[in-house]
Amino acid sequence: MSTNTTSSPPVATPPEVSEYLTYLIVEQGRASTTIDSYRIDLTAYCRWLIEHNADLASVQSQLIMSYVHAQRDLGRAQASITRSLVAIRGLHRFMATEQLRPDDPTRDVEMPHVPQGLPKPLTEEEVQALLTAASGDKPADFRDRAMLELLYGAGLRVSELISLSLSDVDGEQRLMRVFGKGSKERIIPLTRMADNVLKEWFMPTARGAMEPQQWHSRDDAEAVFLNRFGRRMTRQAAWGIVKKHGKVAGISAKLSPHTLRHSFATHMMDNGADVRTLQELLGHASVGTTQIYTKVSTTRLRSVYESAHPRAMG
Repeated sequence: MSTNTTSSPPVATPPEVSEYLTYLIVEQGRASTTIDSYRIDLTAYCRWLIEHNADLASVQSQLIMSYVHAQRDLGRAQASITRSLVAIRGLHRFMATEQLRPDDPTRDVEMPHVPQGLPKPLTEEEVQALLTAASGDKPADFRDRAMLELLYGAGLRVSELISLSLSDVDGEQRLMRVFGKGSKERIIPLTRMADNVLKEWFMPTARGAMEPQQWHSRDDAEAVFLNRFGRRMTRQAAWGIVKKHGKVAGISAKLSPHTLRHSFATHMMDNGADVRTLQELLGHASVGTTQIYTKVSTTRLRSVYESAHPRAMG
């Protein structure tokens, strides 16, 4: 009995897509993770157009809406469909601007609504348990403690954490330079604990012990966090470190580096931080993105209510 293993033939990336992605990198400074996601989404879109006897130059809005419906039928998550449509709209807008076609067929295509879920932060006790779980005196233990402290203590994105270079850390001033989305720079103060664990990690017996005899590249030599091969840490390795210590701490919640960022923001709001300050610390382009944390800061809301309203405790 034979098994049919026929799959769709690979689709060469159209030049319009390559030009658009290059534009996003060079002109917009988009992160490599965004570019990779857009490339995957646009490749799938172009393959679907070929299967339906169309191409980027001829496709019209009705066919694009059919593509969106087809993605729903395949069971793709609403957020994934929305991201895909963002990439498609950006591509066609770029083509119209660059006069690669006379119109933008996505102009009348509505974006699907994605329900906005609330972050599920750890409690302060769970954070303490997680940070305590990263114990030990091996070089990797010092590194893990420093990584966890920065994810929570500074609210870093995982991409920002692994991109840190030695020149970004000012131990004397207890400040750190971070490059966020679109390579936007911001300065973040280091907590005393984060400063302490970083200094421990920078000791010759910690980071120094993980340095290779010969660096693979200058970028690796400048990296704050190294893997066991003396290379700059990857996103996947950072995820693994968080999950590893979460398991030791007995935290059953779905745990990721972004959980610590959510926890940082929520705990800051609970303890009185204002939205504008939190926006700067998180590196959000819009204060509207930061305001989601006002919805989860119920501890502070109840505290203010009970202390201010004359009948709250009645």
